[in-house]
Formats: sequence, C-alpha cells, structure tokens
Amino acid sequence: MKIVLCVAAFVTGCFMTANFSKNPDQPEVVDRLVVLGALSSKETMPGSAEMGVKREAFGKTSDGQTVTKYVCTNANGLVLEMIDYGATVISMQTPDRDGKLANITLSCPDMPGYEACGSYFGSTVGRYCNRIAKGKFSIDGKEFTLATNNDPNHLHGGVKGFDKHVWQATPIKRKDAVGVKFTLKSKDGDEGYPGELDATAVYLLDNENCLLVELWATTDKPTHVNMTNHNYWNLGGEGSGKILDHHLHVAADKYIPVDAGGIPTGELKDVTGTPFDFKKWQRIGDRIGEIKTDPVGYDHCYALNNQSGEMQTCARAYDPASGRMMEIHTTLPGLQFYTGNFLDGSAGSGGFDQYHAFCLETQRYPDAPNQPDFPSTMLKPGEKYHEKTLHKFSVQDQAPAK
Repeated sequence: MKIVLCVAAFVTGCFMTANFSKNPDQPEVVDRLVVLGALSSKETMPGSAEMGVKREAFGKTSDGQTVTKYVCTNANGLVLEMIDYGATVISMQTPDRDGKLANITLSCPDMPGYEACGSYFGSTVGRYCNRIAKGKFSIDGKEFTLATNNDPNHLHGGVKGFDKHVWQATPIKRKDAVGVKFTLKSKDGDEGYPGELDATAVYLLDNENCLLVELWATTDKPTHVNMTNHNYWNLGGEGSGKILDHHLHVAADKYIPVDAGGIPTGELKDVTGTPFDFKKWQRIGDRIGEIKTDPVGYDHCYALNNQSGEMQTCARAYDPASGRMMEIHTTLPGLQFYTGNFLDGSAGSGGFDQYHAFCLETQRYPDAPNQPDFPSTMLKPGEKYHEKTLHKFSVQDQAPAK
C-alpha cells in the first residue's frame, strides 16, 4: 500500500472541502467528500471491492416488529452495517496496518442482545442526548416534565428514546458513496417533550473512507433537540481489550465540569494543568485515575474551540497496536468523551467490560435548557435542526508526534 503525504492538509487543516445536501429528502445530491489527513498516512485499501447496499433480516423486537440490517460496502472494502432499530451502527469494519479488516465499534449479536443492552451501542440518540437535570425544563413559562431514566435526571431521550424505535429506512447508493437514510416521527408528548418532531438521520460511507452522519429535525411546537450518534470505538477491534493505550487529541481549551450526577455546574473550565487536557496527543490511560468520579473515568463534554457552526476538526484518536487512526470533524459545538466507565460485563453492557471502548459524541451542551449561559437548544416551528459529523479512517505507521 502506497504512502500518501498530505502536505496540503498540514498547511490548511484536515477538512478541506465538503458540499453536503441541503435537503434530507434528497441525500443523493451530497457531493464528493474530500478529507485529507494532517499527517502522513497509508491508503486504507485498494479500490477493488464491489460497492453496494444489501438488506438482510436481523430478527424481530420483543413486540414483533421486523428489524432489517443494511450492509454498506465502499469501493475500498470498508463495511458499514446498520439496523433500523435505533438507526444503529452495528459494525464499522476498517483495516489495520496489515490490511486486516476488523469491526471497530461495540455491538450486540442479535435483537435480544440489543434490547437487553442499555448502553446505546451505535444508536442515533434523541430527542436530547446526554442529561437534562431532574427531567424538567420550561418554555414560555410552562414547565415540562420528562422521563427520568437516570435517576433523578433525564438521559439520552428517556425510557424509550430514539434508540429504541424502529425507523423507516431507505438505502442510498451513488457512484462515490453508499449508506442509509432513516426517518422517525416523534409524537407530541413523547417522553414528555412538547411538539411533534420529524427526525432524519443519513449515514454515508464514501470512497475517501469517510463516514458522514447528517441529522435533521423539524417541529410543530417549540421544543429542545440535541441528537447524536453513540458509537463506542475500539480501534484495535471489538473485543480486543481496553482502550487505555489509545492516544487522543481534542481541539478544545475548555471542558464542562459536572456534579456527581453528571449535570453541568454551568461553568466552562480551562483544561490546562488538568487530566482533561488533550490539546496535544495524550495516552488515554495516563491520567484517567485522576478523574474523581464513581466509577472512575472520563464522561465529560468539551467546549470545542470552533463555535462557528462550520465544519471543524474536533478530535483524532490513534491505536498504536493496529495503526488505525480516526479523525472527527463536526458542525457541533460540543464533544462528549466517555471511556466506558459503566461497562461491567453484564447483558446491559453487551458483555463488555469497563474501558473496553470510548465514545466521542458530537453534540450540543448537556442540560442546555436549564443553563442560560449555554448556547440554546430550542427548536421552533419553521426552523430546521441540521448538524453534520464526519469520521475519516486511515492508517499510521507510528504514533503521531506530540
């Protein structure tokens, strides 16, 4: 596999050009994505695979709904697998430095496994990802009470959030990308939220080895929206062990401190001199023991440096053992870094143990409806929620320089 020196990317940054669809009903108009690594990298695979999207049965939910799997393969042989239950990524297969494919996300083997798992593996989370304090917020003087499934708070959309619904799914196949468009209608009062919400999630795997996630929503009443994808990443491969030897870089000078229940204190704190400082490459396990939480580990939102709403490079992760590199670009202002602290090997954790994966969830800030100094997450009739996140997969010969 030949070496590609990305000199231009070093000068101008990882994300060079990307023209995205303006309309979720026409995802096929998404133009070719061009993302270059800021460091020297190897081409991931030769362009020899047969591109396409295949449908396969994936069982039924406990209440009898049919669940379908979509297997998306790009021209380089990378494979994205999704199910319409929760608009969930169940596999993202990328090669290591020797060209060997492995799934680098945590998953469950079947529908009973997904229904037993409470860890949101790979799912599209909404209406509001992360936490809302005590499951309450007010709009125009009227208080709304949400489901409190993370006692005493509201987490990831409630008892039956977007991750537990079967979405409508449409395969996408273009000359340079394959994927799936998912749609879901959330009724007025769903989990306590006001307004009927129409949500759309488009997942595209292109021939530049990028996974694009675009999320849309519209409402007929003022409400709060904060959607994300909840992949658990292990660049060594699913089941390969702990991720403490992975290296991480986050483009954020500040993070959001939280109380014992994970609710923001309302301040943004400088990461300098703290274990939250990933402005330069750091091994994830080097300072994790300094995080005074129960259980110990990272579960904090970073306030990204670029708050413009334009696509930005927000994080990179690297696994020295496999050589896999993942770069993340997003329009969103926040990034939740979670090290799988609550995974305990049980069915609720999909059988995986603590620190067996990490999450980098692009999102708006947690508890923003109750934090007047945070950017608003309000969505009103006539407005459109629209955010994009892109993951670029590549291979490195060695660990990036600090």
